[in-house]
Amino acid sequence: MKYRKCGRSGVFLPEISLGLWHNFGEVNDYAEARRMILTAFSKGVCHFDLANNYGPPPGSAEGTFGRVLREDLAAHRDEMFISSKAGHDMWPGVYGTGSSRKNLIASCDASLRRTGLDYFDVFYSHRYDGVTPVEETMQALIDIVRSGKALYAGISKYPPEQQKLACDILREAKVPCLLSQYRASMFDRKAIEENFDVAVEAGSGIICFSPLAQGLLTDKYLNGIPADSRAANKDGFLKITDVTHEKVEAARMLNDIAASRGQTLAQMAVAWLLADRRVTSVIIGASSVRQLESNLAAIDSPEFTSGQLDEIRRIIEPSLL
Repeated sequence: MKYRKCGRSGVFLPEISLGLWHNFGEVNDYAEARRMILTAFSKGVCHFDLANNYGPPPGSAEGTFGRVLREDLAAHRDEMFISSKAGHDMWPGVYGTGSSRKNLIASCDASLRRTGLDYFDVFYSHRYDGVTPVEETMQALIDIVRSGKALYAGISKYPPEQQKLACDILREAKVPCLLSQYRASMFDRKAIEENFDVAVEAGSGIICFSPLAQGLLTDKYLNGIPADSRAANKDGFLKITDVTHEKVEAARMLNDIAASRGQTLAQMAVAWLLADRRVTSVIIGASSVRQLESNLAAIDSPEFTSGQLDEIRRIIEPSLL
């Protein structure tokens, strides 16, 4: 594994982190989830990304991780960097969602209980909810850090204006924003264009999720929509309508470039993000140890030539229309 310095802090993160958004809940096979976590750690992945609502059901991914930590990795806690978040829907009712002080502090406490941890290395506000004043949310993060429940504070998916305000508030309180987490990929460059420079200016590290665009940047959809795919699942985040002709054709051309580089399309998609030196780490998910090991190989990618980058740019720009 290779590691990168996180913003203006003294923290180093692996170039690839493991996210437990999918495939680690109670509905999934525990033995396979355990194997993926242990395999990742054995390969140098020391950062594990959680959230209170990861599952399904919500909370169960933290429970799965806590069990693996307790039964297999307890002696290695100080070698690990573990994050969690709060802000998205957790349970019905007015206190089960949002970015209020009430929700963040209660959620942090519940997440610590589910994982069995004494503290998180970083705790995030998972989103700007458009209702809670940024000042209230950031004060909650400040107090979580000062109480010892987390070592660092982070923000996720904040629009640029609120992102800058959040970072300013945290810096003024001497609890600087360690990490800014955003969705980013070849097919989703909004955060790259709008949020990355704000994070760099604030001294925050940048960590990206959904680098494979929910599977669109793999070879899975090149020949139709498989029955076992995310797009075929009516309850999934990727919809059939997202699998457009333009994106499939773009993925097909990108797949050819990846093959010429001796890579899978998924490996190249991760490597493309890591080619941006503003990025600290890229979060990958996994459904099997085999898939995990394949995607981790992205760190061994050859450097992109200027010609390859130009060709990738030519391919992806029309696909975003």
